[in-house]
Amino acid sequence: MKKPGSSLTQHLLVWALGALVVVWLAFMAVGVQTGLHESDELTDGHLASVSALLLRQQGGVFAADGVRPLAMGHANLKSHDYQQSLSVVVWDAAGRVLTHTGIAALPAFTPDEGFVDLQLGPQATPWRGFARWDADGPARSRRVLVLLSTEERDDLAWDIAEQVVLPGLWLLPVVALALGLAIRRGLRPLHLLSADVHALDVAQASTLQARHPHAEFEAVVAAINILVARQQAALQQERALADEVAHELRTPLASLALLARALQGPLSEAERQTSLQQMEADALRAGAVVSQLLVLARTSRVALAESAEPVALRPLAQRVVADYAPAAWTSGHALAVSGDADPVVWGHPVLLELALRNLVENALRHTARGTEIEVQVGSSPAHAWLQVCDTGAPGGAVPAVDGLGLGHKIARRIAEVHGGQCEQMAAAPGADGLPDRWQSCYRLTLAWGSPVGQG
Repeated sequence: MKKPGSSLTQHLLVWALGALVVVWLAFMAVGVQTGLHESDELTDGHLASVSALLLRQQGGVFAADGVRPLAMGHANLKSHDYQQSLSVVVWDAAGRVLTHTGIAALPAFTPDEGFVDLQLGPQATPWRGFARWDADGPARSRRVLVLLSTEERDDLAWDIAEQVVLPGLWLLPVVALALGLAIRRGLRPLHLLSADVHALDVAQASTLQARHPHAEFEAVVAAINILVARQQAALQQERALADEVAHELRTPLASLALLARALQGPLSEAERQTSLQQMEADALRAGAVVSQLLVLARTSRVALAESAEPVALRPLAQRVVADYAPAAWTSGHALAVSGDADPVVWGHPVLLELALRNLVENALRHTARGTEIEVQVGSSPAHAWLQVCDTGAPGGAVPAVDGLGLGHKIARRIAEVHGGQCEQMAAAPGADGLPDRWQSCYRLTLAWGSPVGQG
């Protein structure tokens, strides 16, 4: 038993979620990087702003007569997420400390300005600082250094990154759910189409009707309807053939049953021999019908396109006539080939010969002794042909073995797969110029360059 395939919905959902996760991870990485960068920019700007503000303060805060801590506000203000603990050091131009506040250890005095990374204290704690003089040149009197712990700076950075990333954590399952619902809704027309195909009854000559307006499904519906039409035509042909076969085989099989029952009773030797001969004839008749049915089935399935080749029609006709010449002489028929043309078509030589043999055999079986039968070969700019004509000589027809006309059906099928047709024709006068010489003609028409295998 074939293992059922995976769901298309699941397949699309997996790929969509995979793409979504990749985008989400990229978003997270960008969010973290953005948070760290913005934190650095924010804290550096804060340090520079505080240093500028302190340099503008007046009122003895930077008096040289002593060191006085700066009032940093109320302690409860640190409850804010972005509240930072700053340390400030102020020197005069001679390097004396005017003010030192905060938890940072006192750094060494340098005349440099700008941002600086320091390692302070016994523990070599990292600090980020910004230094600035109150003036340029000889007018310098105060140097301010504002410090912020690198650890606190990193905490702020990750806090900002977390605020950027957190929305994505709950957004991912929401988007995944919405995506799954969208995919299921989007595939609903496909499920409806599948249900319509499943409910389609080929035997009832019904066609598929699309229940959705999407243009993408029009080609699919059209292809399915073409396939259904072919299946319906095949079923109709099979039903007709089965009815005809049943009708044709009913007589010989019933005769065989009656003869078998009769043989069980008291019969003379002559009656017994007659019954056996009749049983043999009925069995041969049934066997002939079955054989032709097998040939008809094989011509419907053979892959002609792979075995096609150029076929000269006149040598083919001469070969068939030569093969049936002994049977024609025994049955009292005149069998000949006519036509000066020697057309060459693209086809399957074995099947073309089989079609011609069936036409010749039908003519021999269905006409009386003395009938002239002629295989004619001809061509025109549009097509070539093989034609079997008979004069239908008086005297009564021989009882047909092929009551189904399977020989003609086989010929028609072979003509179809060669891009032609087989039909009864109103034959032209013969070589002697007498009108209505031929009573019956069946022509096998083949197109030049026949599309073998498309019938």
